[in-house]
Amino acid sequence: MTRLNVLLMAAVLLSGMYLVRTAYDSRRLFNEIDRAQNEARRLEIDLQRLQAERHAQATNLRVEQVARERLKMRPITPAITQSVTDARVASPTGGKS
Repeated sequence: MTRLNVLLMAAVLLSGMYLVRTAYDSRRLFNEIDRAQNEARRLEIDLQRLQAERHAQATNLRVEQVARERLKMRPITPAITQSVTDARVASPTGGKS
């Protein structure tokens, strides 16, 4: 009978230790899931902010402003328009020698 009691006591202790270990693991995994969800929310907010900034940078007024200021571009007018003709197309032989 003593042997059976010792065996049952060992089984109870082992199952208790297993229960504590699984509870610890489940809490740890739950915390990791919570952290990952928080990170996903933060990344989603960053994505929305970056898309809004990209949209603001791509407006027509912004593109025209950058073209004028940085690239020194100006609107076309007939006074500054130059026509270029291809010499091969303009020759009577059609560019053949």
